[in-house]
Amino acid sequence: MCGIAGFFHTSGAGPAGNRMAAQARAMAAALHHRGPDANGAWSDEEAGVALGHARLSIIDLSPAGAQPMVSSCGRFVIVYNGEIYNADELKRDLATAGRTEFRGHSDTEAVLESCAAFGVRATLEKSVGMFALALWDRRDRCLTLARDRLGIKPLYWGEQNGVLLFASELKALVGHPAFRAEIDRNALAAYLRYNYVPAPASIYKGIGKLEPGCLVVQKLGDPARIERYWDLRRIARDGQANPLALTDADATDKAEALLRDAVGRRMISDVPLGAFLSGGIDSSLVVALMQAQSERPVRTFSIGFAEAAFNEAPHAARVAQHLGTAHTELTVTPDQARDVIPQLAEMYDEPFADSSQIPTFLVSQLTRQHVTVALSGDGGDEVFAGYTRYPWGELLRRRTGSVPRPLRLAAARLLGGLSEDNWDRLLSPLPAGWLPSHPGQKVRKLADVLSLPDDMSLYRRLVSAWGAPEKMVSGSRETPTAAWDDTVADDVPQFLERMQLLDTLTYLPDDILAKVDRASMAVGLEARVPLLDHRVVEFAWQLPRAMRLRGNQGKWLLRQVLYRYVPRGLIERPKMGFGIPVGQWLRGPLRDWAEDLLSRHALEDSGLLDADVVRDAWRRHLSGNRNMATEIWTILMFQAWHRHWMTEASQAA
Repeated sequence: MCGIAGFFHTSGAGPAGNRMAAQARAMAAALHHRGPDANGAWSDEEAGVALGHARLSIIDLSPAGAQPMVSSCGRFVIVYNGEIYNADELKRDLATAGRTEFRGHSDTEAVLESCAAFGVRATLEKSVGMFALALWDRRDRCLTLARDRLGIKPLYWGEQNGVLLFASELKALVGHPAFRAEIDRNALAAYLRYNYVPAPASIYKGIGKLEPGCLVVQKLGDPARIERYWDLRRIARDGQANPLALTDADATDKAEALLRDAVGRRMISDVPLGAFLSGGIDSSLVVALMQAQSERPVRTFSIGFAEAAFNEAPHAARVAQHLGTAHTELTVTPDQARDVIPQLAEMYDEPFADSSQIPTFLVSQLTRQHVTVALSGDGGDEVFAGYTRYPWGELLRRRTGSVPRPLRLAAARLLGGLSEDNWDRLLSPLPAGWLPSHPGQKVRKLADVLSLPDDMSLYRRLVSAWGAPEKMVSGSRETPTAAWDDTVADDVPQFLERMQLLDTLTYLPDDILAKVDRASMAVGLEARVPLLDHRVVEFAWQLPRAMRLRGNQGKWLLRQVLYRYVPRGLIERPKMGFGIPVGQWLRGPLRDWAEDLLSRHALEDSGLLDADVVRDAWRRHLSGNRNMATEIWTILMFQAWHRHWMTEASQAA
């Protein structure tokens, strides 16, 4: 795992005197946390291109794996972030083309030589892994940028002042003289809805995120061309139209073989390796398949909290004991968790407000003390229908669709008449298995969605923090995402599957994977996600719904595989999530910090947010009548980001 950065003067030569190499090296230095083992740069002043790289050595620790790397034919230069798990297969293909000599055994070299022999697109289409790369063609003076199929690895890019800039993180772009730090109000409005800035936008005008499964081709003097080499919408459409005809036993056998291979490939490493373990379905399955393929106890890591509602550590410990892993657990104090907050604006260098970023960083920090690579269970919920909002959302759509709107509005007013805390108390006598986590919050969402007109509006509300963000940001028009594209219904007519698809296109890469990438890379830890092997994703979309969701139980097929390794009694419990008690903290120990960022002066100083709306939400949260922790946290993370990065940008200017 590494960090990449660079630039291309699209109209011709850049500054002479090795200044371009120095600029690329400085950009890579801003990514030192991603690649603390080495820093390299390559430039061609006449062509106007420079590439920078910060290296975290995982495969081939020798200088033979150093980047930027020049192909054996001398034509291509690459900087690359990620891991290709079938590099040996790429090398076998190269051998048939007569390329049998390699300087080392890094996957970087396999990718580079494959691009030189077979082309970039052909190489990407046969690669299994996670990656973001930049490839310079010295002969044709052409730069290609590419990102993996599911968006596991990040890649920002855009043209400013005649220079195409790219990097793994925005902080690497800030120091380049062509970069201009102007906030995109439309992207800010979208951020307020989703808690993250959705692709293809970024928080800055002129800079965006390359979408998963895409590549960019930029030739000298030509406009950039974006191509899609892997299309999840097409895969979902075709898979649902032609489902596999498998018995339950056959499907379980096939899933186990595919997942075992995906996990096994991700255990290849020249440095110590372990896994995150929460004790839930996904992480337990990954660890079980690791342990089944390991001759020694797998290193597993989890964190716990004093608050029982947020503490998964005992569940993880029981799974670890059953599987025989070498388990390490850290009980995090509230002070330790709160101490992370001042680091978040630097770590997530565009606004990002998923509060599970804090425990994700803490478990990454713990894990990095012992290993350099960790496998994670992320992706199972999106791919195998694990979120409770899937069956709940479809039930809502069915039940409310036939009810006249005036009746729905009346029901919404009735449900909204009690605070979330009062609903929690009212529903507390019911058996735990009957209730989702935070039932009062779910009732409030139910009240909110009862009056919505259609499926896509319902989906957007289910995933929204602020429901009308354009009213919060003056002069904005919310950047649309796939969630606004009604044609998605043509590809995937069933609402539940459509929610899965939309989550995999948006929430997964822009929230879940971005969170894990920044938190793990902040401490120089490589996180690998076997459940997002594209072969697993393609297989899942070919399954009938009942093999993903049976009754109201999501991830049905993953559970069947896991039961072969872990007794169901150890893992069957209500879904908890991976969070912290933000709402309580904002009324208590974080109140002074929040008051500073949410003061009228601070809000008006940015000139971007409606101070009256924010202050009213803050007062309502403090009163206890409504838990607005999600909405408030979204504002706080933007305010903290703005104070950190825009102040720095104005000083640099």
